[in-house]
Parts: sequence; structure tokens; C-alpha cells
Amino acid sequence: MRLACSDVTKTFPGREGDVTALQNVNMEIAEREFISIIGPSGCGKSTLLHIISGLLAPTRGEVTLNGERAPELLGRVGYMPQKDLLMPWRRVLDNVTLGLELTGLPRRDARARAVAELDRFGLAGFERRWPASLSGGMRQRAALLRTFLAGHELMLLDEPFGSLDALTRQTMQEWLTAIWESDRKTILFVTHDIDEAIYLSDRVYLMSPRPGRVRLCIEIDLPRPRALEVITTAEFVGLKQRLLAPLREASPDPFGEVG
Repeated sequence: MRLACSDVTKTFPGREGDVTALQNVNMEIAEREFISIIGPSGCGKSTLLHIISGLLAPTRGEVTLNGERAPELLGRVGYMPQKDLLMPWRRVLDNVTLGLELTGLPRRDARARAVAELDRFGLAGFERRWPASLSGGMRQRAALLRTFLAGHELMLLDEPFGSLDALTRQTMQEWLTAIWESDRKTILFVTHDIDEAIYLSDRVYLMSPRPGRVRLCIEIDLPRPRALEVITTAEFVGLKQRLLAPLREASPDPFGEVG
């Protein structure tokens, strides 16, 4: 699924006047690309995903998916927010099939589709577990399976690994890369981790502080499939250096968060 953002601007009313979260954002994503967005906290990354998914309307500009405007596509784009949102009263299998059941698919068919993917998503043997008994990485696998099962060709992933420890995060990055290599869905991925963005992506967009604008887009010309060891190569370090300088300029506060 092809995505295009054209001069997307979003303004929110505030007590002391309007607040512009995004200003003239232009972005294009080709079918089957893996694209990451990084930038300082509060630069509008999540707001942009909400607009692309159809949850929010832009104040100005437009988003098109295969030539169709986003407001008409609410429910046709896969979206995973920062929190996994697993329902504590539903077992893992019932959580991952929830989206399919809401579309009207019979429960038996939804379960059959989920069971067929459990092993690939590392959840085989965990289908009857309660969410509270899962590690952070396992919860994210369940949430991602629920999102993937919906069958959307465009996936919006908003910092899905942000709450995980470093070792689990690396494991999940390798796993997500393997899943994407197999399925080749179009993915737009928001992260605060430069290494993560470079390792996963075909291209990385850097956004400016609020109001968020596209400041830079770099091609990640590292060969695929990628092993995690690529992060130690000179090519990887060079790409990281190209992003670090503008990121530091965008977040001058040494105690602020740089993403």
C-alpha cells in the first residue's frame, strides 16, 4: 500500500492560543517499504500516525493511501499504539483474535487463523496464558500478532519496543525484521532509538521540534536480510553519524529527550 502525506498540518486549540503540532509534513512511502520516523519528544510523530490511520483529520493538507484520502480509510489501516492494550480478562488466544471477531469473522475461524501464526510469532504454548503472566516482550508479540491478523497492508507501529529492556528490545528487532522479510507489508515505525530505526528501515525520516516538520530523510542502503551484527559495521556507524548531528541540533537541552 502506497502512502503520501502532502503538506499535512495539525493545529489544536489551547487556553493560550492554538498549538501547531505538525506543519507542512510531506512524506511518501512506497509499497512494501519499512520506514521509520524519529525526532524529539512532542514533535508530532504519534499525531501523524493518528492522522494517517483516520483517527484525526488534518487541519490542512491531506493523506492518501493508494490514492484514497485517509478519513475514508478508518479501520482499514493496522495501528498498534505504544501500549499493548491487551485485555486482562482475555487469554492470549482470545486477545489476538479480538480484531478478527470484531470484523464479524466466526470465532472458530478467527482462532484457526491465530493458531496457524502462534509459532511464527513465538507464542506457541502461551495461547492459554493470561496477559499478566507474560513478559514485556511476549505481550508485544501478542499485540503485534493481533495487529498483523487484521490483514492490513499498511501497518503503523508507534514505539512498540519502547518499554522493553535493551536485550529484549534487540531480540524483538531481529524477530520483527524476519517477520517483515516474510510478509513484506508496508510499515511506518515510530521510535526514539536511532540504532533501531537504522537497523529496521529502508529509509528514516527525521522530524524537527514542534511544530513537527520533515527535516531530513536518509536512505538505509544496508543489504538485506540483516543480522544484528550489522550495527558494528562502518556503514552503520556512518548512517548513525548522519542522523546524530541534526538530532542534537533539534534537541539542544542536554537533559531533554532525544529520539
